[in-house]
Amino acid sequence: MKIKANNANEPIWKEVYSHSNIPKELEPLLEMANNLWWVWNHEGAKLFGRVDNELWKKTEGNPVLLLQSLTYKRIEEIIADKSFMADMEKVYADFKAYVNKKPDTSKPSVAYFSMEYGLTNILKIYSGGLGVLAGDYLKEASDSNIDLCAVGFLYRYGYFTQSLAMDGQQIANYEAQNFNALPLTQVTTSNGEPMVLEVPYPGRIVYAHVWKVSVGRIPLYLMDTDLPENSEWDRSITHQLYGGDWENRMKQEYLLGIGGIMMLDKLGIKKQIYHCNEGHAALINAQRLVNYIQKEGLTFNQALEVVRASALYTVHTPVPAGHDYFEEGLFGRYMGEFPEKLGISWQDFIDMGRENPGSNEKFSMSVFALHTCQEANGVSWLHGKVSQKMFAPVWKGYFPDELHVSWVTNGVHMPTWAATEVKKFYAEKFDKEYLYDQSNKKYWEEIHNVPDVEIYNLRQALKKKLIEYIKEQYRGNWLKSQGDPSKVLSILEKFNTNALLIGFGRRFATYKRAHLLFTDLDRLAKIVNNEKYPVQFIFTGKAHPADGGGQGLIKHIVEISRRPEFLGKIIFLENYDMRLARRLISGVDVWLNTPTRPLEASGTSGEKAEMNGVLNFSVLDGWWYEGYKEGAGWALTDKRTYENQQYQDQLDAATIYNTLEREIIPTFFDRNEQGFSTAWAKYIKNSIAQIAPDYTMKRMLDDYISRFYNKLATRSVVLKENNFAKAKEIAAWKEEVAAHWDSFEIESFSSNPDIFSSNGPIVGEKHQLQLVIDRKELKGMLGVDLVVTQENPETHTMELVQVHKFDLKKEEGSKLYFEKIATPDQSGNLKLGFRVYPENKDLPHRMDFAYVRWIQC
Repeated sequence: MKIKANNANEPIWKEVYSHSNIPKELEPLLEMANNLWWVWNHEGAKLFGRVDNELWKKTEGNPVLLLQSLTYKRIEEIIADKSFMADMEKVYADFKAYVNKKPDTSKPSVAYFSMEYGLTNILKIYSGGLGVLAGDYLKEASDSNIDLCAVGFLYRYGYFTQSLAMDGQQIANYEAQNFNALPLTQVTTSNGEPMVLEVPYPGRIVYAHVWKVSVGRIPLYLMDTDLPENSEWDRSITHQLYGGDWENRMKQEYLLGIGGIMMLDKLGIKKQIYHCNEGHAALINAQRLVNYIQKEGLTFNQALEVVRASALYTVHTPVPAGHDYFEEGLFGRYMGEFPEKLGISWQDFIDMGRENPGSNEKFSMSVFALHTCQEANGVSWLHGKVSQKMFAPVWKGYFPDELHVSWVTNGVHMPTWAATEVKKFYAEKFDKEYLYDQSNKKYWEEIHNVPDVEIYNLRQALKKKLIEYIKEQYRGNWLKSQGDPSKVLSILEKFNTNALLIGFGRRFATYKRAHLLFTDLDRLAKIVNNEKYPVQFIFTGKAHPADGGGQGLIKHIVEISRRPEFLGKIIFLENYDMRLARRLISGVDVWLNTPTRPLEASGTSGEKAEMNGVLNFSVLDGWWYEGYKEGAGWALTDKRTYENQQYQDQLDAATIYNTLEREIIPTFFDRNEQGFSTAWAKYIKNSIAQIAPDYTMKRMLDDYISRFYNKLATRSVVLKENNFAKAKEIAAWKEEVAAHWDSFEIESFSSNPDIFSSNGPIVGEKHQLQLVIDRKELKGMLGVDLVVTQENPETHTMELVQVHKFDLKKEEGSKLYFEKIATPDQSGNLKLGFRVYPENKDLPHRMDFAYVRWIQC
């Protein structure tokens, strides 16, 4: 009998992760690898590079993976290297001295919530500017020794890795992260088991592991739902940043807000301030309300006073369409149980997320944040003004300029974004204290004492470093995507340290207007093909996978870059991440930014360039509206000539070409016998001395502390004292005022002379206005304003001119006697109105209780 052939079954594999075992002698390396301190401390990163330089590059600068990948032989060599071991001990001593410093208790403690954090290219939990700003914030909080913890998600796939097809079409690749090979640790229970967070979702529990990223002295806690205990539907909550449909977004924001607070509770962490970085985190206040009601026995209105007094909302979006809105049905599916927990009706709860209560509007996370946070801010002066207009419908009866919505202009973490060479340069030329007092311009002004040739040499070194990086990183990819090897070699050969390099790197959204430069290709061709004055443009950026317009723009630029007249002159670098950004913003000569004003809330890439002596050429929008100084960069006007955007784009493009041809290029190439331009060096010095110190993360954090954190912490303490006595008092006062708001009456009004006479008020003439109000059943105090407005002839909207607050002269029973001496100081067609509002010295601002009644006088 013939033996039958064996049909082997499918192999059964079990995944194991093999890695090196680090001996005791090298444990300091492992400890430092698991703290991101090395990201902005060059000696730490340099030390890991010495462990194995090739492996360091291969791991893309990941010290955890580096140490896991070491051979036994290499470990023995390192231990035997006395010089290395001595340097390791020195760096480790510096590290321990840094992380062991106790927090500064003179400053408020903060819990910070954000959907993304850009800390390092190897930890893919960020997509762009919002995340990088949050990452910079944590780093500076560490350097400034703030008692801060942060909350976010550990994404399995994060944001996508970008590659380009042969035709220039963007390809989005989602690559799973191996958490075991990243600089983070899993939070465990006392018995060493992974801590499991149980978050009640409708009809089920969603389980999450918690991971900790040490950012210097700052702990960042990240939730991860990719667990077998969850359904496939819920495992994906933390798969992708900004991925999936609206329901997935709702699930993510529910986890960030509700789950984030529950996680801090489980960890035993309580802070003075709760900071929402964008509206994504607004639901933290829903859970905080529940906690105060269930654990402290407060009513909803009392709990709202306490929650608001310790909450800050930072908005980064300049247009209403950019905020998150949820259909009532979808929102109710996840938040339907909360009204019962809060002791209010569903209608009252969902109206907290509507500009017009009682309407059919979608629930806005931003409006909910405004209703549950005492303070709110935009991210530049101009964006603060834009935000006031955007949010004005929330507080009817007040004009945008009167709102409490303020601003803190974004900054960047200088130790992260200044190139190593630049930091060494500053350390040599500036006072050693400048790092601890980065906003002090007297330190930066020392740059004027530096010889021009040293400025030139520094900039040339950084440019050379960028070019070498591009050649090393992109040669292989270009050979695959360009098709013709000769073209790739031609591009690489055309990189020139003597050329004027102009960089453009940002998210490819249509309002960023990356297309402007390509409006007149003939004129552009003349600029880049002038052999006497060589100019090269380097573009990079990702478009959201759902943004067809942005992806089409990338494809268009890639197609242009491959035309013979632009080959090697217009270059597109794929997969814009933090590593490429750091090279680009330090290696180019000019940083170009062309957004449609006022759609750039702040923008920070140009600020990063500033730290490196790179000059900005940008629209006067966002931070550059404040930062631009003549003789320290170039600006496109903030004035709009055409309502038609296409015409405006054509005008702005022509302005770009003119500025390049007549100012930037001639200045750059006005070279002396030593081969550099003293005029260009002067621009760089002015830029470093006059602009850079105003846009550091140190300045930004100091602003948040002085403008918001301190006053929130102070008022929060007052409201909580004596078993929340003040919070209960304010809540009772608001309830009484709301119940009797319609009861007060105007008893009399007089004006001498008559401010409403047929001839109208005369400029400079005093008018005595007297008003008597009978409050009737209303117990609270009232205030009165004379509001002066004027129509804007261009926008045909009413704009605030002045507000004159009446003085309370006396109080007799239920009657209030007001008087105001008003002296008109402006001529023209004006409108006058009288506004009554509830007044209480314990309120932080009028928007805290924005009851208003306009009265006939």
